[in-house]
Amino acid sequence: MLAGVLLLSGLAACQKKDEGPAERVGKKLDEAASTAAEKIEEVTSKVGEKMQEAGKSIQKAADDAKN
Repeated sequence: MLAGVLLLSGLAACQKKDEGPAERVGKKLDEAASTAAEKIEEVTSKVGEKMQEAGKSIQKAADDAKN
């Protein structure tokens, strides 16, 4: 068991710490996707609020027209 732990520790220490160009591009793509998702959520929320306001205005106009 001790030999297994030492072997795994040795392998972990041998791993390359520097990230290559593919990893850097991948991180940038992940960040861009995350930022885009946040912006889409923000815009969607604002559109939803505007739609609710428009619905209230339409309802009020319909109520006013009945009277």
